[in-house]
Amino acid sequence: MDNELGEFLRSRRAALEPAQAGLPDDGRLRRVPGLRREELAQIAHVSVDYIVRLEQGRTRRVSRPVLDALADALQLAPDERAYLFTVADVTPASSRRPVQPDVAPQLRQLLDRMHDVPAMVLHRGMAVLAWNQGAAALLTDFGALPPAHRNLIRLTFLDERVRALYDDWPRAARDCVAVLRMEAGRTPNDPAIRSLVGELSVQDPDFRTWWASHQVRGPRQLVKTYNHPAAGKLTLDVQQFTVDTHPEQLLVAYTAEPGTPSYDGLQFLLQWSGAPVR
Repeated sequence: MDNELGEFLRSRRAALEPAQAGLPDDGRLRRVPGLRREELAQIAHVSVDYIVRLEQGRTRRVSRPVLDALADALQLAPDERAYLFTVADVTPASSRRPVQPDVAPQLRQLLDRMHDVPAMVLHRGMAVLAWNQGAAALLTDFGALPPAHRNLIRLTFLDERVRALYDDWPRAARDCVAVLRMEAGRTPNDPAIRSLVGELSVQDPDFRTWWASHQVRGPRQLVKTYNHPAAGKLTLDVQQFTVDTHPEQLLVAYTAEPGTPSYDGLQFLLQWSGAPVR
């Protein structure tokens, strides 16, 4: 993760065909897919040598106008553009030990009062800090796991029971990788995220492949479908709320539209788990 900027630029350049960038076919044989460095330099109005230095990691200090030009030339999506600006900033390594994140008592109380809604609080890289009974019934018994294993991305790849819950596991797993790549760009020196990337890279070949693609994604409205062993097929809206007092935490809730089979299945799951459903 030492040359995130260069690797990201190379991956986005390789993903953009010349025709998409408005370039004519020059008839030359292309040995690799995507734009050549000189073509990106031409579109972004920078020198080829500058593109080479960026991709090789010999410089990361890029002015905002140049970053905008590169993002426009590569036709980056909003999340990708935000990620480009994040990894281009030099973040000095911190000698301070990371502070163990905590959840405010009021937020824990809110979780416990959300009787009809599975909910949890997530930290960077989808680490699970707190959860209610409904979330444990829907996904897994987080309390039975070591604290270091309470991470939705890790569970998605390495826990067979959680992995089997997803109706479309490859899609869910790719989304996880894109979220983790975004978080790694924002906090490149976070030891927990670096450790998670290393562990998953060693243990899962799909993760290694998707991590190398440099896809990124920030929080957004999601719909996920689970095949739950007790409640059957559940298609749920995943609501994500920022916590004003703890900006690096998210309150995540799983809901279903009333009157649907998923809503009835969710109510059954909550009753089956012993959650006090109203």
